[in-house]
Amino acid sequence: MANRATREEIVGVADDLFYRRGFEHTSFADIAELVKISRGNFYHHFKTKDDILEAVIQKRLADRNAMLERWEIEGKTPVERISSFIDILIMNGDKIKLYGCPIGTLTSELAKLNHAARADAGGLFMLFRTWLRRQFVALGREADADALAMHLLSRSQGVATLFNAFQDQDFVQCEVDQMKDWLKDIAAEGFKN
Repeated sequence: MANRATREEIVGVADDLFYRRGFEHTSFADIAELVKISRGNFYHHFKTKDDILEAVIQKRLADRNAMLERWEIEGKTPVERISSFIDILIMNGDKIKLYGCPIGTLTSELAKLNHAARADAGGLFMLFRTWLRRQFVALGREADADALAMHLLSRSQGVATLFNAFQDQDFVQCEVDQMKDWLKDIAAEGFKN
């Protein structure tokens, strides 16, 4: 049990450091220092930094899956559920302002490094794409559900990137409001297509 708890703590600390500092700029020593374990004990849990990265990606997938499941339960309609996705920009605004989107920053960094885990990290975006597509299908937009999902996903990433660059909360709120208006229009069109 203690081994599992230590491993989970390592992954949690690594997740936070990879987000705030980046994967490349985070060392074993950085993680071990915050977890307060010796390097030898650290290597008992993870042999390489890539092993930690794989565990972090799996943690992020599990966390996002749990969040999507919660939205499925809490949101009575597809519009409510998609609105929860849009609201991430506000709910996580303080972190996005400082560090960008945790998924976007990781996938961008791994792409620059041409890292083998690049595709695994891209699975985080695929998780959202697939979930959003299902919501748009439920709105009666089966023919263009994937295009709508990609549009919303790309727009939210653009907003997160520009929020990080310009630090402008009013911009984010305006964009969130516009995305919700767009969503209402999509919902109103519904089954026409």
